[in-house]
Amino acid sequence: MNEAFVQLLCPDCEKDWEDGPTDLPAADDEFTCPDCGTERRTAEFMRTDRDLEVLKEMQTA
Repeated sequence: MNEAFVQLLCPDCEKDWEDGPTDLPAADDEFTCPDCGTERRTAEFMRTDRDLEVLKEMQTA
């Protein structure tokens, strides 16, 4: 099976990066930007709706 990645974008500092969805907290859990320390729900860091869908799919699988 291929490893899936989601694209993230910090809403405050605009850092963008990729991470594996299984390495991230659940969509409604708190997540902290590794650059600026902003704390928000993980869902708010997803770059696209598709990234959010992948995050939710991979965490329920």
